[in-house]
Amino acid sequence: MQHRVYVEGQEGTTGLRIHEMLAARPDLEVLKIAPDRRKDPTERARLLNAADVAFLCLPDAAALEAAALVSNPRTCLIDASSAHRTAPGWTYGLPELVAGQRERLRSAQRISNPGCHATAFILLVRPLVEAGLIPATLPLSATSITGYSGGGKQMIAQYAAADDPRLTSPRPYALGLAHKHLPEMQHYAGLSAAPLFQPVVANFYQGLALSIPLAYAQLPAGTTGAALQYALAAHYASETFVKVLPLADPAILAAGYFDVQALNHTNAAELFVFANATQALLMIRLDNLGKGASGAAVQCMNLRLGLPESLGL
Repeated sequence: MQHRVYVEGQEGTTGLRIHEMLAARPDLEVLKIAPDRRKDPTERARLLNAADVAFLCLPDAAALEAAALVSNPRTCLIDASSAHRTAPGWTYGLPELVAGQRERLRSAQRISNPGCHATAFILLVRPLVEAGLIPATLPLSATSITGYSGGGKQMIAQYAAADDPRLTSPRPYALGLAHKHLPEMQHYAGLSAAPLFQPVVANFYQGLALSIPLAYAQLPAGTTGAALQYALAAHYASETFVKVLPLADPAILAAGYFDVQALNHTNAAELFVFANATQALLMIRLDNLGKGASGAAVQCMNLRLGLPESLGL
């Protein structure tokens, strides 16, 4: 029996990729809306309520509006916007978050798909907070560099035009220190305050790398880079999509540079710890369109429908 799925907002970057991934699967019936009815609330409501799983790939306000159209108690919503990421009644769509998260997702009717920067930050920090190696009260800072596809259609078109020399260099943004991923970063990492977060967009299409600097003097006595790497490796030992590399990974050190795009077109995330006698640098890379968006949403859908978690990924 085929499961019925619908992508509301399939014209955007995330929605288009989800739609492409689902269309190739014989176990799914992908519902489609006629182009001339995309703004028709009656037709949108019909398709949303006909689906076993409906993805909301919309701006926040539109996602709130779409969620209100769902009256079928059997329809599971997976919202890729930031509208519901810390909302009561919504389950955070990061299966690797904590023990029991997969079970919550299997029974959830409302799932909030994580932000790409937030996924990276939380995967690095949450296990170390739980292990007592990062105090929940510690003021953290993080820098994340990402490809321009994360900025959506308008930014993609801006870079594709290639007529602005300012776009050839990396561009720090969110300088008001109020990036929309901050609430989920703080909440699901288990921190008492939001991190000081510096995102940077650069002139490549996709890929993301986030780094967090730590001084051992800020951490519990005796904490070392080896202890941080061991705690991460133990936490993710049985995971399919999240891999922890050896301490001060020899391959990265030999290359001399960190490849931000190494996991493009995958649903994988790789975690690293680089360290010396007094400091450690936590790093992670993933595809902002994969584990940071569309791949994560499909992973959650698989769990919710009782399918193999890695199916189609």
